[in-house]
This record gives sequence, structure tokens and C-alpha cells, in this order.
Amino acid sequence: MFQKLEDVEKRYDELTEKISNPEIIAQQNEWKKLMKEHAGLEAIVTKYREYKKLKNNLEEARGMLEDKELRELAEAEIEETKEKLPKIEEELKILLIPKDPNDDNNVICEIRAGAGGEEAALFAGTLFRMYSMYAERKHFKIEILNENETELGGYKEITFMVKGAGAYSRLKFESGVHRVQRVPDTESSGRIHTSTATVAVLPEVADVEIEINPADVKMEVFRASGAGGQHVNKTSSAVRLIHIPTGMVAECQTERSQVQNREYAMKLLRSRLYEIKQREQDEKLANERKSQVGSGDRSEKIRTYNYPQGRITDHRIGLSIYQMEDFLNGNLDEMIDNLIATDQAEKLKGEE
Repeated sequence: MFQKLEDVEKRYDELTEKISNPEIIAQQNEWKKLMKEHAGLEAIVTKYREYKKLKNNLEEARGMLEDKELRELAEAEIEETKEKLPKIEEELKILLIPKDPNDDNNVICEIRAGAGGEEAALFAGTLFRMYSMYAERKHFKIEILNENETELGGYKEITFMVKGAGAYSRLKFESGVHRVQRVPDTESSGRIHTSTATVAVLPEVADVEIEINPADVKMEVFRASGAGGQHVNKTSSAVRLIHIPTGMVAECQTERSQVQNREYAMKLLRSRLYEIKQREQDEKLANERKSQVGSGDRSEKIRTYNYPQGRITDHRIGLSIYQMEDFLNGNLDEMIDNLIATDQAEKLKGEE
């Protein structure tokens, strides 16, 4: 572990020198890339230097034991330092886990109604409200990119961006199938229905990470429409982009400007293509395949919302929370913190 830490510190010092070099600063893309790497190493280097300082203090305190006047002070210093060192070592182990390079990125989130007809669409709306309220708690900003609303106020699908530092790190484990068990408003006999909605969480990626050849993209424009034909625009401002090599489609119709809709659709297309690339890479890594919470497979049933029992259960980590109203009002931190902790523990095992 300590050889790794020495290597990290050496790389950090190299980057510190490079990002101050005027020649590299002039190459903005390269400079931004190095700045991102430098920022990613800062926490671990700071903690490692704190550890080395404590180790040095420990040696100095041991050297003072021979001095009768300073012995008591030295013993107290040794005791205190011995308590701190193991805690810092554990923190360093966690910091050494390779960080997801997308953790600080904005998020593009897609929610689609699954099995269950209108009730599934209403549940998709419930999930969108839940994530919107969570974003508000975290001081993230939400921007709707595309929506297909139903007559009863649900969504067949809704795509939105969550903007804020660390948005992806908090939401990345939400990808998968969410299942609800409740009595729908549309059900007169009081029977409990089971419906599903699929959530996909994609990191927003920069042009330099995914290059798209303009010749490979076909653009179509159409008039935006809302639920039941409402909110129909008189101009063709909505944009649909088709990536010819993959057949991938991205739409945006929420902005009045065709230019802005195209910009958002391109962000969505880039993130979807990046997801395919990442999935291909992850399949090559055995540890990632075995990961309990890190697969992000959209077909995987990850969570059940049981209204009659007021229980939310995450099937990946076996955690149940019995505060349905609070959870649906955006208080997701307990669940998310446990998912992150489980993922870190699995990665630590993989490093051993």
C-alpha cells in the first residue's frame, strides 16, 4: 500500500509542476485533463502527508522517552498518535480505491414506465418527483430534456439533467428496474398492483471523451407536443438526432430554441454512446462483473417500494427502510450511503 502511496505522491508533484507550465496551459484540453487528475489525487496526498507527519511525530516522541522531564509528555503523544494512525490507514485504503472518473460529473437521468400501464406511468412520475426533491436537498439543479406525459399526469418517459458537483457519485447506483406495490388511484376494488419503471443514470461527458463525427449524425426536426396534444408548438423546434453507425436516437423538445434542443440532444447522445463504451470495458474486468451494486444493468430489479407495509427494500444490499413518505420526499441519503459503502467494501476486497 505504501509503495502505491509514494507513487501517487510522486505523480501529484509531477502534475503540480505541469499545470503551472505556460506551454501546457496554452493547450486548454490537455491542461483541463491534467487539472482534473491533479484534483483527483489531492485528497489522498493530503491524507498521506498527514500520516507521514504523525509517523515522524511518533519517532520524535519515542526519542524523548529518555528525558525524565519530557517522558510524561512523550508518552501522552505516543498514545494519542497510536490511536490516530490505524484510523488514517483505513482512510488511506479507501482513498486508494480507484475513483470513478465520472463521479464529479453532471448526470443525465432517464425514467421509463415499464409493466403496469397507466399505473407504471404514474410511478415513473413519483420517481421523478423523488429525484427532483433529492436534487433540491443537495442544491443540484434539474433541467428537463424530454418528456412524454400521460393524461393522468404520469410519464411514459422523462429525461432530465441533474447539474451539480458530485451528482453522478450520488445517483449512479439508481440505474435498474424499480418496482412498486400499491393500490392505484385507478383501481376501484382496492387490489394491490405491481408495476415497474426503469431508471438509467448516465454521466454527462465532454467532447474530448466521446468524439462524434458530424457526418454520422442525422438530424430531424418536429413540433413539440405535450400530454393529450397540449402545449403543441407552432414551429418545428424539437430535435431528434440519429447516430447512424449504432442506430442510437436522442430527442429534446423542452426548449423553444431548436439550437438549444439540438445541444441537449447531443449531450444525451454522447452520454448514451459513452455508456456503451463503458459497459464494454467493464465486461472485461472480472471484479466489475462480480460487483453487487456497480453493474448498473437496466434490466436488473434493484428496489421495491411496498406501500401497504411502508417499506422500501434495495435487493442488492438487502437494506429495508420503513419511512416511505420521507424517502419519496427525497430523503435518499441513508440508502445511497449504504450502497456506496458496500461498493467500497467490495472494491477493498478486490484490492487485497
